Amino acid sequence: MLRNPRPGEQQPQPTAPVPAHAVRFATPVVTTPGIVIIAAWLGRLLATLALLPIRFPVASVAVVASVAIWWALGWPAVAVAVSVVDVALLVWWRRWPDSFRRFVALRALAAWRWVWVYRRHWQPVLVVAGLAESYQERRYLPRIRRVTCTAWSDRVRVTLVAGTAPADVEQRVAELAHGFGAPSCRVTVRGPRDVVLEFPRRDLLATPLAALDVAESAGEVDLSALPVGQQEDGQPWHLRLHGTHVLTIGVTGSGKGAVIWSAIRAMLPALTDGTAQVWAIDPKRMELSYGRPLFAAYADTGETALELLESAVAVMHERAARYAGTRRGHTPSVDDPFIVVVVDEVAFLTAYHPDRDVRRRAENALATLTSQGRSVGLAVLAALQDPRKEVLNLRNLFPDKIALRLDEASQVDMVLGEGARDRGANAHLIDPDLPGVAFVRMEGTPAPVRVRAAYVSDGDIDHMTATHTSAISATPDGSATDSATPGGSADAGDA
Repeated sequence: MLRNPRPGEQQPQPTAPVPAHAVRFATPVVTTPGIVIIAAWLGRLLATLALLPIRFPVASVAVVASVAIWWALGWPAVAVAVSVVDVALLVWWRRWPDSFRRFVALRALAAWRWVWVYRRHWQPVLVVAGLAESYQERRYLPRIRRVTCTAWSDRVRVTLVAGTAPADVEQRVAELAHGFGAPSCRVTVRGPRDVVLEFPRRDLLATPLAALDVAESAGEVDLSALPVGQQEDGQPWHLRLHGTHVLTIGVTGSGKGAVIWSAIRAMLPALTDGTAQVWAIDPKRMELSYGRPLFAAYADTGETALELLESAVAVMHERAARYAGTRRGHTPSVDDPFIVVVVDEVAFLTAYHPDRDVRRRAENALATLTSQGRSVGLAVLAALQDPRKEVLNLRNLFPDKIALRLDEASQVDMVLGEGARDRGANAHLIDPDLPGVAFVRMEGTPAPVRVRAAYVSDGDIDHMTATHTSAISATPDGSATDSATPGGSADAGDA
């Protein structure tokens, strides 16, 4: 307590309190007894040995049989048995190579890859990639359940850590691919906490594909599964046109023409007998004009293209009125052929044409066709370079989309939908020396598939026009007339 100072006496200053020292807590360090560490190692060893017959049944049986023969008959008998097995495997390989590859070679490769690649590097790769979870000072990792091999890829089935989602893995596909030395990685969800990581071992699409063979007859043409190229797993790539619409987007030189011409080539017998037609719009006058005799209708200016589109809309409305109340689907025939409206550089009609009225009417016609045409046998196959909304705001009306090489990473999700790049569709990283390579996202399948379209050369197109012609030529009002000559197809605005 301070008292009042006397005259001439200075007021005493209060002393500042001395701060208390911070209390430090030290975590006690408990040394794990060596016997506990040895017991843990022995437990893991016993668990591994117990699982060996389940993981590698053939190898386990072979080892047990070898030991039994040695115990009963000695080493010479083991050498004879091994020689007999080797001869049997050699005969199997030479006589039935497919079954040998499936039951022996690929399984042996899977066991090797499981031990040497994935089991060996699993923990460091996942920790660095940020897929390891910690709880109460313990680290948890996704667990490898099984590794299988195909002719081109490894499929690693993984059980996720409880509390994580497949999206966490999808966001780390680039890190996983580089971590395990693969060109890419794709994630497939099989169930709760159950995903499959697919790592290609080699790129089957690095070699250009020649034009595919043409079907012998129209009866062999499946308009809902046209062979146009190859998937990255070596299987044929089939493009569906009947019952859908397809949008192809890629920069100049990415291979849009390969997709278009491969689809036309696959339809050739149907074009010849009149059960299918191609109405072509070619603003550049370079890509599609080379095969003009194959088309029932052709347009190369903004005005004639608009007439062709509005003619297609008229055909659509006429069929819809005729089908109303009697049928719900379309079956291709000569009287009602399947019509594919191929629009190269569709942005010319929707964004770049100088006449605003032409742009508006063309966009309305395309919107009408893509929203109502597929049920009555009309499909739109469009191609453009720039996927932005201000260039084409009808992207969502195309159920099936093809992303060839793109300029920017953000454009991948614009074309293939949200999350496509996270699932491994790196269309912006496609090598410029691989034209025709693309990622495809079909209606109802969220996982994009990497493919390559076959290359149809000028010589192939010359042969196509010489041996196949469109059986029917369309007029601007939507009616059809028989073509008398191979060059009988007419411009949509010439009549």
